[in-house]
Amino acid sequence: MKRRHLVRGWEIPSNEITSESIFLNRRDFMKATAWSVGTVALSACKETPAVVLPPDTLSETEKKIYPASLNPAYPLDAELTQEKIAGAYNNFFEFGESKENIQSNARNLSIRPWTLEVCGLVDKPEIYDIDKLLRSFPVEERTYRLRCVEAWAIAVPWTGFALRELLRRASPKSNATHVRFVSFYRPSQAMGQWAFWRPWPYTEALTLSEAMNELSFLATGIYGRPLPRQHGAPVRLAVPWKYGYKSAKSIVKIELVDYRPPTFWPMLNGLEYDFSANVNPEIPHPRWSQSQEKILGTGEVRDTRLYNGYEKFVADLYK
Repeated sequence: MKRRHLVRGWEIPSNEITSESIFLNRRDFMKATAWSVGTVALSACKETPAVVLPPDTLSETEKKIYPASLNPAYPLDAELTQEKIAGAYNNFFEFGESKENIQSNARNLSIRPWTLEVCGLVDKPEIYDIDKLLRSFPVEERTYRLRCVEAWAIAVPWTGFALRELLRRASPKSNATHVRFVSFYRPSQAMGQWAFWRPWPYTEALTLSEAMNELSFLATGIYGRPLPRQHGAPVRLAVPWKYGYKSAKSIVKIELVDYRPPTFWPMLNGLEYDFSANVNPEIPHPRWSQSQEKILGTGEVRDTRLYNGYEKFVADLYK
């Protein structure tokens, strides 16, 4: 009997994948024309029809920002994950538990207007809309690895700015110890939030010293354009030395507090998800090993590195 091969969500035929060279050429094209490109997200799963999302018109500010210049301080030792793969396999429980369906389920999330409130133990609280956010801070591109607690990994080019720039402008009070991130709460647009037993809205937190580390990044774009919804539009956190669940998506509030706040996954299951969430091959998840990771798109299995390979940037935080 001939065996059938079931295609997984991230196993996309090579002839459908946007090559890195095309992506790099698109940078120049967009610079020249300020072309308004929206979210195009296609699923490779036979069970899920391909979805082409309606384009979002770029604002005048976004036309000037994207694509941003690459900061070379954070080079990768591997190739970028192909854009279509990174966009077709996502954890975003607000829109369901099937990774392959997030790009479709998130399409109705309204991302304009959108405001980000910076508040709590700061001398200068402020509310930003997305364009004001982009105008207020030095926007750049960084290539980061992302390691999921589920033992798969990708490498992507984020666009955004260092979180510490925003915190410095807010001027934390001397008694602030932690930074709390709050995601949106809109059950009418996010059916996953109908799961009343989960502690919505999604919240995450960092210590203030972690948030002030140079790697902590507020991302507003990916692959040279604004974030698609399934990646956490319009603004998300990227902390590459921690497991992916620490990188809160679609953030509406950043609050400085003087205590360690409860966060989404530890509240649901503190035995399987801890607050720190630092990538560590020596500390297994209760149900699987963290010693190795599978690269999405290639299937390559690699040894997991402490702090996801960013030890030189963050090791001093934990001494």
